[in-house]
Amino acid sequence: MPTRLPARCPDRPDPERRFGDGARGGPVQSSARNVLIGTVTAIIRGSVNARIDLALPGGHKLAAVITERSADEMRLCVGARVHALVKASFVMLAAGADGLAVSACNRVAGTVAARSDGPVNSEITLDIGENTMLVATITTTSAESLGLRPGATATALFKASHVILAIP
Repeated sequence: MPTRLPARCPDRPDPERRFGDGARGGPVQSSARNVLIGTVTAIIRGSVNARIDLALPGGHKLAAVITERSADEMRLCVGARVHALVKASFVMLAAGADGLAVSACNRVAGTVAARSDGPVNSEITLDIGENTMLVATITTTSAESLGLRPGATATALFKASHVILAIP
């Protein structure tokens, strides 16, 4: 059951794609290809970890599992705006919009906007709506066998523990 949270978050500036000053000193940049801006909709606390549910633009939902300590230090609360970072190599893709029966709780459907092939891997960019892109790096063989070409529908799948949260 979600924990009771403050009705309102402390005032914070709206995040942009670039991070502001980090708590551990100076501006922060990331190598994660996916930086999604979301709003916290629920916090479910456990004994060690907390699940943070987010609403993304376009009606997508996302879950992140972080430590209780991190949730407390970040002063997360319902309504807070956060950055969700996901490495492209953590994202699996399935052809079509119908999800498979898998344990990954993050499932985001979109349309292939671009595909860049290398000899080993392909970078697939999904347009998930509201000017938001999600990038996955998969083998070129998989991209071919799934028919992931611009215009095709695909679903991105990734674990909640692969989502890193940051605040501006």
